[in-house]
Amino acid sequence: MKMSKKGKKASGPGPFNLWIYGKGLMRAYFLSFILLLIGAVLLTYTSLREGMIPLFTSIVMMLSIVYGAVFVSVHLKKRGWLHGIMIGLIYMGLIVLLSKVFMTDITLDRFMGYRVLISIVTGGIGGMIGINIK
Repeated sequence: MKMSKKGKKASGPGPFNLWIYGKGLMRAYFLSFILLLIGAVLLTYTSLREGMIPLFTSIVMMLSIVYGAVFVSVHLKKRGWLHGIMIGLIYMGLIVLLSKVFMTDITLDRFMGYRVLISIVTGGIGGMIGINIK
């Protein structure tokens, strides 16, 4: 820790800052909300097939996790891959938790496992991108 002139500890980003994680997750969920609204409008008013929904939701999930991971790693400035992975896990964990609460017939199957794996990889990549942004 750095010491300021008055002898107090300087407040830095630190290895884990709950406030920055919360802001990153809120930004990721907000981006998901906006992109899913756009997708719903496109699905309703264009000739897109309903078979495109799983692909679209996966792309939205990946973009949102990358955005949240980049935000967090830019602000924390260290171990971006780790913070990105944490954002991906927390993002998917909250999605699974909310799905369990509001949808009684959801199962944790291989498809959900793939989505968790994709969120981990995507978060790690987003964290690495965020560290390298100047």
